[in-house]
Amino acid sequence: MGAVSAVLVILMTILFPPIGVWAVAGCGADLLINICLTVLGYLPGHIHAFYLEYVYYDRREQAREGRYAARRAPGVYSDRVQTGGQGYGTIVQPTH
Repeated sequence: MGAVSAVLVILMTILFPPIGVWAVAGCGADLLINICLTVLGYLPGHIHAFYLEYVYYDRREQAREGRYAARRAPGVYSDRVQTGGQGYGTIVQPTH
């Protein structure tokens, strides 16, 4: 399912870069930066969006293999992108 979602995110990014950024980073500083870059020029918005998606899917693959990046990727403000959608810490499950 990971390859299908990656292809869908790339197709969304080709049409409108902020949608792809929102899909991987959520609503935050990265999305605001991408909207500004897209307004200033369509190509800078694409470059930024594809960079974020590359970092996200690369970190996701590294986490799947049990390797974690030692440093933060430059220019990426979303923790979700930095960790590849995986949390480095433990998540306490809610009790019912």
